[in-house]
Amino acid sequence: MGAVMTELDDLEDIPGPEGQLTLKLVAMPKDTNLHGDISASWVVSQMEQAAELTAARLAKGRTATVALSSMDFLCPVRLGSLVEVHSQLVETGTSSLKINIEVWILPPNEQDPNSLYKVTEATFVMVALDDKGRIRTLPKC
Repeated sequence: MGAVMTELDDLEDIPGPEGQLTLKLVAMPKDTNLHGDISASWVVSQMEQAAELTAARLAKGRTATVALSSMDFLCPVRLGSLVEVHSQLVETGTSSLKINIEVWILPPNEQDPNSLYKVTEATFVMVALDDKGRIRTLPKC
């Protein structure tokens, strides 16, 4: 007998965010560039904030960004879009964490809450710091 295709099978083929939802916010007028789109620097700032939140929780304290991979912007972020930033731990070292960050949007006036569009992604390398700003070892889990 042949397999019966269901709506759930179709949904599994649709890519979606990976990792934990870390930030969810609305793109506001103050975040636009001169063309009225949301500035790429604002998007990167939200990504770094999500990486910092994730790293600080895992490192149990202060962390800093030391590197991030290149990124491509797949679509513009329009004013009023609901912006979701997802984070996923990729790797840990002695003092560092690699965290993949993805940005997805729900455009303004979109009726289907499942119609998210991927904007960009990057891997952030974060290091744990002590109170004096020196690199420290990550705590044991």
